[in-house]
Formats: sequence, structure tokens, C-alpha cells
Amino acid sequence: MALKIRLQRMGRKDIPFFRIVAAEESEKRGGKTVVQLGFYDPKTTPVTINVDKKALDHLLSKGAQPTESVRKLLSL
Repeated sequence: MALKIRLQRMGRKDIPFFRIVAAEESEKRGGKTVVQLGFYDPKTTPVTINVDKKALDHLLSKGAQPTESVRKLLSL
């Protein structure tokens, strides 16, 4: 199975924040994850993005693929 770097929704109704995680491609959005890489909070001004760059680079070098939404966030 391939690893995907994707967002995992957390928080309450109308107060979302997201964890940036690495998970198996077949797992559900809120399912079991391999490692948590950081978080993204869209409700703050400006938005808060915190990522462990060392762990992210390691996973990308091993072949993990970011989803489109994570790719857009990381390019900011």
C-alpha cells in the first residue's frame, strides 16, 4: 500500500482544524495514521500551518504522495 500525506479533520462543528498526517491510502479520512506531521488551522488570521519539515522530507523521499489539498498548503 502507498502512503498518502493528507488532512485529518478535527475540532467541533463550525470550528474545524486539521492535522497533516501520513496514512495508508486505503484508510478512511479519520482512520488510523502512521505519523502526525503537523497541523493546519484555517480559522486563525492569518491561517496557521505548522509542519515538521524533517519528517515530511523523509516521507517524501521514501515515496509518500501528498494529496492535492496538502500540496497547495505546503506551497504557501
